[in-house]
Formats: sequence, structure tokens, C-alpha cells
Amino acid sequence: MGTIFSQSVKTMKHENKKVTLFIQCLIDSMYPEVGEAMVKIFRKLNIAMDCPLDQTCCGQPAFNAGYHREARTAARRFIKIFENAENIVCPSGSCVHMVRHHYPELFKDRPEWLARTNNVTQKIFEFSEYLVDQLGVEDLDASFNGRITYHDSCQPLRGLGIQKQPRKLISNVRKAEFIEMKNSDICCGFGGSFSVKYPEISTAILEDKVKNIIDSGANAVVGVDMSCLMNIQGLLNRKQSPIKVMHIAQLLAGQ
Repeated sequence: MGTIFSQSVKTMKHENKKVTLFIQCLIDSMYPEVGEAMVKIFRKLNIAMDCPLDQTCCGQPAFNAGYHREARTAARRFIKIFENAENIVCPSGSCVHMVRHHYPELFKDRPEWLARTNNVTQKIFEFSEYLVDQLGVEDLDASFNGRITYHDSCQPLRGLGIQKQPRKLISNVRKAEFIEMKNSDICCGFGGSFSVKYPEISTAILEDKVKNIIDSGANAVVGVDMSCLMNIQGLLNRKQSPIKVMHIAQLLAGQ
């Protein structure tokens, strides 16, 4: 992979910055290397980190399934744990979308909790969003020898406006050629419980997505939401495709 961080990146000073890491359930249980990649990058940027060990799910699965009482229970716990953080950074856009947009909905009739919710929603960021929009970091001198395409996950794209940020980071990866796939902004078919409730529809959507990835000629597909990438990886594996699936943190950390 070559050198991941150049001297100019190493000397970037962010000593006054501190992030509190919110690690998505899927990453915590199945893809810890994504969290490790994010930590590696923050260490290289000299950013102090905290990772509360008592953190749990943000409540997104319960909310999406219509169990709002249970989602509020998870949301209250999240708020108590993270409300004193300076900045909250998560490697999952859908979880950030849940906190930023659906927590206010859950507590709209509960003034005390709504105020605490609004405090948290103003300082939670998806990983690439935090790098580009908050730190002004677009080039980490990462290296990847091959062609890269990018999948736009639905909630990060439509709910958070995350589109340019990951592309700026990818476009600065050394030796890599960035290729836009056809319909990069179309759903992969996962949608959390949607893929369980409607497997035939989900699979048909995924087939189209994977075809576009393969047709792009890319050696790797990158995203900012591990749930979508897991879904894509599953079908690529079943097709015995050599295309690598990577979270953007893994790409930037040289994993």
C-alpha cells in the first residue's frame, strides 16, 4: 500500500480537538477493523479520543420496526452517555441520521428530553463528514493501487447530504483511479429490516447494484455505511467476484 500519511499530514495539529467515538453495533460485533481504522486515522491527526464502553445501540432497528417506546429507551441511554461530548463521530451514516433526525421526533412531546436531544444532534457527525466539513481534511496521503467506485447509501446521502465528502477523500488517494458507477445513488436493497421482510425485492435491488459495481470495472467499492457494504459483499462473494469491499476508513488507513 505504501506510505499512508505524508509528513505534511503527520504535522497537522488538532490538539484542541477531541472526539467521542460512537461505534455502530454491526461494526462492534462483526467488523471491528473499521473502528480500528478510524482510530488509526485520528491518532495520526493528533486528535484526542474517548470511547465510552457502556454505549449501546442508538435504537434505529426498533424505530424502523415501529417500536418507538423501545427506541426512546435506547435514545435516552445514548443521550445520557454522549451529551457531554465535544464531538461525536460515528463510522455509520445511518446511525448518525437516526440520532440527528429521528431523536427529535421521538421526544417532540417531551420538552426536557427534546432540549437534551437537540444538544446531541448538533455535535454528531459521520466519519467522512467530520474529516472534510469539520477538520478541513481531504488528503490523508492514502494509497490504493487500483480502480475505486463509491456506493451512496440512502440515509447518508438523502438524510445527511453526504455525497461530496467521501468523494473528495477518495479522489486524493494515491495511485487510485476513481470511477463513478452507474446509478451510484440507488439503494442496495438492504434497508435494515426491509431485507428481512421483503427478501425477494431486496435481492432484486441488490442484483442491479452489484451489476453496476462489476460493470464499472472497479477493483474496490467503498462506502460510509457498513450495513450496505455487508449486503453488497454478500452477493459479490456468492458471485465469486474479486472486487474488494471497503469502508472509507479502511481505505484511508491502508487496510
